[in-house]
Amino acid sequence: MPRIKSAKKRMRQSAEARERNRAQRSQLRTAVKKVRASAKDEVASALTAAEKTLDRAGRKRLIHPNAAARLKSRLAKAAKAK
Repeated sequence: MPRIKSAKKRMRQSAEARERNRAQRSQLRTAVKKVRASAKDEVASALTAAEKTLDRAGRKRLIHPNAAARLKSRLAKAAKAK
């Protein structure tokens, strides 16, 4: 356990960020899974929601922006094939 005040604060901040990142990453993965599992008539709305989530994740550096773009591209390709 840290003894220095700034180290205690840093530990608090990283714990909060870790929880926030875990929740957002989970939402991201769920959105991607919904697109892949959705039926033909539901795929457009699921894709739109997933793209918004991926854009936000890339912008906030939750995942690399290029990884977000790659995932969006692959999801769109899979949705078009349905």
